[in-house]
Amino acid sequence: MQDEYRTVARAGVHETEVNRSRFRCALAPAATEREAQDFIAAVRKEHADATHNCWAYVVGADASVQKASDDGEPGGTAGLPMLQMLLRRDMRYVVAVVTRYYGGIKLGAGGLIRAYGGAVGEALDALGTLTRRRFRLATVTVDHQRAGKLQNDLRATGREIREVRYGEAVTLEIGLPDADVPAFRAWLADATAGTAGLVLGGEAYGDA
Repeated sequence: MQDEYRTVARAGVHETEVNRSRFRCALAPAATEREAQDFIAAVRKEHADATHNCWAYVVGADASVQKASDDGEPGGTAGLPMLQMLLRRDMRYVVAVVTRYYGGIKLGAGGLIRAYGGAVGEALDALGTLTRRRFRLATVTVDHQRAGKLQNDLRATGREIREVRYGEAVTLEIGLPDADVPAFRAWLADATAGTAGLVLGGEAYGDA
């Protein structure tokens, strides 16, 4: 698994103009290929009167799914430069649709490549990106008497508590970088006088 990846901070739109043609780039996070395809369909429906709705998406922390479409532009001049821009910026779980309204001036192959790739790059700059890092899910079980102080101590050390469950004992779910597990185990034993339990789970990604 990748240790980290970048994705778009939020869905949004950024528009540029090149030689009177409007290039409207819509970006959105996409957790699955279906989400990406649904977003593309929604943009195409909204801009059915556009000259072209070209798109690209990357799904998977290791970029295992990469697809793009020129939507009628000359082959390799739209979808591919959009995809290359996403990959160059290490973007994952993201979909981009560039809607073009033709302005009457032909741009040529080189101009199209620069316009479509540039539209995605400018949209990423405008909307912002965030980094997600891989971590290990860890479940901490502690008695009610120590739970409140432990939660405060965890937050004070910058640990994100993902979930808290109350039963006979209090169960806290947190995320840990793999490299931090031995040190955290020692810290937890010291903080709770050895009374807390720690069970390591699977891996996930969270905001850096």
